[in-house]
Amino acid sequence: MSNLPDEAFRDTIGTIDEGGNRKFIFPKKPSGRFYEYRKWVSYVLLAILVANPFIKVNGNQFMMFNILERRFNIFGFPFWPQDFYLFVISMLVGIVFILLFTVVFGRIFCGWICPQTIFLELVFRRIEYWIDGDRGAQTRLAKQEWNGEKIRKRLIKWFIFFVISFLIANVFLAYLVGSDQLFLMIEEGPIKQSSNFIALLLFTAVFYFVFVWFREQVCIIACPYGRLQGVLLDNKSINVAYDFVRGEKELGRAKYNKQEDRVATGKGDCIDCKQCVHVCPMGIDIRNGTQLECTNCTACIDECDTIMENVGLPKGLIRYASEDEIEKKEPFKFTARMKGYTAVLIILLGIFVGMLFLRNDVQAIVLRLPGQLFQHKGDKISNIYTYKIVNKTMNDFTDIHFGLIDQKGTIKNVGNQKFKVSKQGISQGTLFIEIDKVLLEGDKTKVQIGVYNGDKLIETTSTNFLGPRSFN
Repeated sequence: MSNLPDEAFRDTIGTIDEGGNRKFIFPKKPSGRFYEYRKWVSYVLLAILVANPFIKVNGNQFMMFNILERRFNIFGFPFWPQDFYLFVISMLVGIVFILLFTVVFGRIFCGWICPQTIFLELVFRRIEYWIDGDRGAQTRLAKQEWNGEKIRKRLIKWFIFFVISFLIANVFLAYLVGSDQLFLMIEEGPIKQSSNFIALLLFTAVFYFVFVWFREQVCIIACPYGRLQGVLLDNKSINVAYDFVRGEKELGRAKYNKQEDRVATGKGDCIDCKQCVHVCPMGIDIRNGTQLECTNCTACIDECDTIMENVGLPKGLIRYASEDEIEKKEPFKFTARMKGYTAVLIILLGIFVGMLFLRNDVQAIVLRLPGQLFQHKGDKISNIYTYKIVNKTMNDFTDIHFGLIDQKGTIKNVGNQKFKVSKQGISQGTLFIEIDKVLLEGDKTKVQIGVYNGDKLIETTSTNFLGPRSFN
């Protein structure tokens, strides 16, 4: 901003001191209407986050991201490796949605929805306020020598943080390997389920490290989303913003004096109380403008509104607003860029929904065995194939067999002619197709193969059938 020439704050981050050492932030306990809204939003989102891996729809886990086995469940719909294109489209929809939301509302996702923010600010910090006290008490405790009081408070806090980290790790593991595997580990014990138990301990250690020590540095250093806002935001994006026009005016900010008329003196409405800085969990000064560290948590809005109310000045000195609204008094407009992102999102949603409805519950793949040509069997020609049948449903198919749809011929399965494919299971094997050579169209004939469960056709697939070039 033109009236804020000192940009030195952009050269460092608030969590590192001049010597390069970790500097802990002790924010003031927030309060106000936005904080109350965020608490209720966090309660709902935490309930959803914890419940998702333990809810089942038609026998499928509501949410599961089993990367090792490449099995994913989203809203109860199972996605197999063969459905990877659907998973990619769903991820693109999510990314474009976040991009659109960022272009319109800035980093609101970080402040209101991100699990890192919800756990840190609305779970761990609230416990910290309960045990250690508010900002002043926490600062004094940090500088205090290791006496009985400090040891007691630290041990209680660290133990509670460890328990919560362990519980979060259990939920996280349920997302990755499935809730059934998690319950099996609890039932059988850590020795029989050693791999899952080791993973659980590693996740617990990671979460404990993040929420006890690393904290807001995740948003500043590790998360790439904060850097994206430098590309996505413009003067028309709505952000948590300081109204520098009103706050600075002609003479700039100044301490409050109830005996003077600030309008007559030309002083800004900002009384330089620094409460917006003290309450910020990222340790920044919102009055310096949009910054990488800001997560749009609204703590500064609540604190500033409280101060403005106490000194008899209008609220909204810090508020949700675009820079054009503050500087030029322009109302919010849905720009061409926002319309472009919206159009892309609608197109991707349409593609995803269409693919979802066209997706088969059973997938059959029949491929010729590599390196094998046809065989003569009297008047018939025989080809050998491998097959794979994927049952994506929660029902067992107990009477699976093959049949030719548009050709006269026979299919002989190696092994049992009829076989079973369990729910969410895979069956694979080898089969022969025999067709009378007079029925062949040439050296390569396309044949349609039906997969039946009893008398019901559940899937069709096609393959090439090789025959001799000449029948003379």
